[in-house]
Amino acid sequence: MGRALEPFVALTGAGVSAESGVPTFRGPGGLWQSRRPEELANPQAFARDPLLVWRFYAWRRSVVARCSPNAAHLTLADVEDHIGDFTLITQNVDGLHEAAGNRRVVELHGSLWRLRCTRCRERWEERRVPFPEMPPRCPSCGGLARPDVVWFGEGLEQGILNRAMSSAARARLMLVVGTSAVVHPAAQLPLIAKKAGAWIVEINPEETPVSIYADEVIRGPAAQVLPEWWARNRDE
Repeated sequence: MGRALEPFVALTGAGVSAESGVPTFRGPGGLWQSRRPEELANPQAFARDPLLVWRFYAWRRSVVARCSPNAAHLTLADVEDHIGDFTLITQNVDGLHEAAGNRRVVELHGSLWRLRCTRCRERWEERRVPFPEMPPRCPSCGGLARPDVVWFGEGLEQGILNRAMSSAARARLMLVVGTSAVVHPAAQLPLIAKKAGAWIVEINPEETPVSIYADEVIRGPAAQVLPEWWARNRDE
């Protein structure tokens, strides 16, 4: 494939991680203690009961800690090794792309493995599993810490969104893998790339809003079909 299709951008969603056993918010299994994640993953819930929300994220981290990158994650790490101008944009917060070896990652929705101060917004890595029983305090200002993820009702960090949109606008090839393409603003990125002239490849078991304008649509689980697609295209 080489430089002819650089810049190469990949956009990944929950479907990629689901194949590693990471629960998704939507569909079967999207409950925790009879609660919808949407009830807990928001600033209002944390303000009302920070310990309850903290316990929910402790559970999520414990589940993710038992998961390993699948063949789709490993393939995208290989893409990065072969493509000089490559950016991976992910909606996932589980860190499995980094665990697979990707380094040029734009985390649209943050990371389960970082904390953020609710007062001064300082961020720091936190990889202990299990979590401490109580939310810790910021080492700089003493404010209450929260998971460094984008909750329902919150906007994306502008700098991160700008980087993602800029990458999409530059892309000559965009690979859209395992995303329902209904969560905005991430759902806009393939359209931005398309309008800029990129070749759009969608890999997803189901039809999505991207399917209608994708140049190439491949139906199937990402861990199976993405390695096959890359094997066909890597050396062209």
